[in-house]
Amino acid sequence: MIKKIIFSVMMLILTTPQVHASEDSLYDFLWLDPDKKVYVLQNKLFKKEGKIYGDLGYLSNFTSTFQKTSGVSGKLGYYIHEEWGIEGYYNFYQNEDNENWKNVRSVNGADPFVRRLNSSYGAMVIWSPFYGKINTFNKIVYFDWSFGLGVGLIDAESNRKTVDDTNLKSGYEKERYQSVAWKTKVKFHLNENVHLGVEWMQQHYKAPGPNRNGQSASETFKNNQDLIISVGFSY
Repeated sequence: MIKKIIFSVMMLILTTPQVHASEDSLYDFLWLDPDKKVYVLQNKLFKKEGKIYGDLGYLSNFTSTFQKTSGVSGKLGYYIHEEWGIEGYYNFYQNEDNENWKNVRSVNGADPFVRRLNSSYGAMVIWSPFYGKINTFNKIVYFDWSFGLGVGLIDAESNRKTVDDTNLKSGYEKERYQSVAWKTKVKFHLNENVHLGVEWMQQHYKAPGPNRNGQSASETFKNNQDLIISVGFSY
């Protein structure tokens, strides 16, 4: 459901007449010579090149079947070019057993297998190819739409070593995994230095499942999905 909502918002932004692919838009006029090209400079109000920014936000996690997970997200970045930047991120997670966990525990008398994240951090390359403005309630709102790709680490914990033994109380052991992370984000500018962000972030990593009869399971690819609402400052 969340993915459908985000996809709808992105499609709305893409089809808004004020969206521009870049600051230098190229127009070809048929009545000119074939080798003649005209560039039209759009009036971009909020420049990014050479600016440092920091974001602080609330995240909601959509991965675990048996955990209710939320947390905070922090980012620090720098735009080396109007469309390209670098960014470091840190996500902190808080976990709580949800209704599904309680139902399995009450019916089966045993804990389900749970892997829960404690934190994740890493670095990304940011690409911001789209910008535009929307007239809402007679107020013009400027926005940027960016994408990020990078690598990081995930600190987690799971009960995979004890969950297969019903005679043992389920115990969690700490784990760490390397990850590949990507995201898409829409940033709404309130003024020259303050912006609001809506972001969908995914992290992919390889981790084992629960033990079977005391034997370790093979590793398979997992993914973690976060929706992040943030406020940021740039200068």
